[in-house]
Amino acid sequence: MSKYIIPLLLLFLFLYAFMKKAPVYEYFVEGAKGAIPLSVTIFPYVTAMLIVVELMINSGIATHIEVFLSPVFSLFGIPSGLFQLVLFRPFTGSGSFAILENIFTTFGVDSYEGRCASVIAGSSETIFYLASIYFSSQGIKKFGKALAIATISTFVGIIVACLLCRF
Repeated sequence: MSKYIIPLLLLFLFLYAFMKKAPVYEYFVEGAKGAIPLSVTIFPYVTAMLIVVELMINSGIATHIEVFLSPVFSLFGIPSGLFQLVLFRPFTGSGSFAILENIFTTFGVDSYEGRCASVIAGSSETIFYLASIYFSSQGIKKFGKALAIATISTFVGIIVACLLCRF
């Protein structure tokens, strides 16, 4: 059923636009024109985010953070094998899915770690990536409180995900 939802949605959209006599192609071209300046605006922020993530992994900083935070993780019931996923999911989507695949290979899909990792990856978002895109595209410079709230909410969600996966 899910493979038919997007085509049906597009068909409905085009039929609705046709009935309203809306110039769909012109609207599409206008939106595409707006995408180019937006891409130029957000490119430095996205590049900086990707560089920071790669530097953390390759320099070993991530390992030191893992050692430092492991008592906190165990206190909240988060398995130590999920550290990289918890750390990098707020930064990168594709990188976190590569980490998720590694968790599946290491622990197994049906293991506690695999179930927790699935719920975490499926229910969390790349908050720093999205913030860099949305806030930079709107010209917002002060978004520290929003990032703090999003980070705390993500961590609470991770704790709840691991708690629910125990049952």
